[in-house]
Amino acid sequence: MSSTFDLYNPTEQHEMLRRMVRDFVRAEVEPQALEHDRAERFNRELFRRAGELGLLGITVAEEHGGAGMDAVAAVIAHEELSASDPGFCLAYLAHAMLFVNNFYRNSDDAQRARILPKVVSGEWVGGMCMSEPHVGTDVLGMTTRAVRHGDEYRLTGRKMWITNGMVDEQTLGDVFLVYAKTEGDRISSFIVEKGAPGFEQGQKIRDKCGMRASTTAELVFEDCRVPVENRLGEEGDSLMHMMRNLELERVTLAAMSLGIGMRCVQVMCRYANERKAFGKPLRDFGQIQRYIARSYAQWKAARAYVYDTARRMDLGKPGNRVDSDGAKLVATTMGKEVADNAMQVLGGYGYVGEYVVERLWRDAKLLEIGGGTLEAHEKNVTKDLARSWEQLVS
Repeated sequence: MSSTFDLYNPTEQHEMLRRMVRDFVRAEVEPQALEHDRAERFNRELFRRAGELGLLGITVAEEHGGAGMDAVAAVIAHEELSASDPGFCLAYLAHAMLFVNNFYRNSDDAQRARILPKVVSGEWVGGMCMSEPHVGTDVLGMTTRAVRHGDEYRLTGRKMWITNGMVDEQTLGDVFLVYAKTEGDRISSFIVEKGAPGFEQGQKIRDKCGMRASTTAELVFEDCRVPVENRLGEEGDSLMHMMRNLELERVTLAAMSLGIGMRCVQVMCRYANERKAFGKPLRDFGQIQRYIARSYAQWKAARAYVYDTARRMDLGKPGNRVDSDGAKLVATTMGKEVADNAMQVLGGYGYVGEYVVERLWRDAKLLEIGGGTLEAHEKNVTKDLARSWEQLVS
């Protein structure tokens, strides 16, 4: 019995989205990717074009100016963008997933009316502030605090590794969702805009191994004054906000690895067809066949896991951690290994920027660290399965 269900394009709307993003990538993303990687420069004009195409509000309801789509749509966008420019895609993820989706899910109508038009259009570049100089995976160990004084909070602390923290050498990003501890050590979140008293840039992180087309910075809050109306929800609500949004972040980071894997398989197949050694195409050599065949199989397996996880996600509810972590664990290790295989197939040509895989190889490593390390995912998956191992046979 045949089925017409397509895991990767489950509806006509998803298929149209993929075609649109793929056309955008070919026409506008690919031509600028190498230049912006080498310059370690964020392409703000391209970012605004993504806003014009509706990508920056992809998971925001249509009545609030978004595309009204789901986690599968978010995966499609990240997979297609990352096949060309993972650095730009990371800046997109930090804005569209870590800020826009998180803000939209947890804000009130007044906050949405003031902020959403600017971030969905791309007028403002946003980011999320969770990690600190001495706190990464252990988010509950954060020391940034927000103390209420009448109609405002005083926010004090430092946030590190903030994607979109600076949009150029001197300019802060426009708006950030900042996590901090409030009374009783409960985690709350606040919207902090560029220009808020006490909000300053720290260091811009330079000379990164990869993802150079996205900016990374330290942000400093020194008695930063934040109006009470900039708090999302009630005090202490934001641990749940954080956990729910981390699930979508991890699935879209996994999708970035799918894009890297897809492009690397394409590049090595083309090269193995065209390049000859000892009078034969490289594809005829068993060592090369091993790299290509295993890379393709690993990419296909990871892709099925990521898309199946995404289609099961309800963006309004938590409860997908075991598979959001599992999918990222599988996909990110695949992306790095497949990029490494592609470099090996291309030999010396793979080691230079002109042939793309060198850049993808550098970019792939961050995905095993950012948004949760491999070790954190292994801990989370094991912990969740230990509580409900029966789901394995359901």
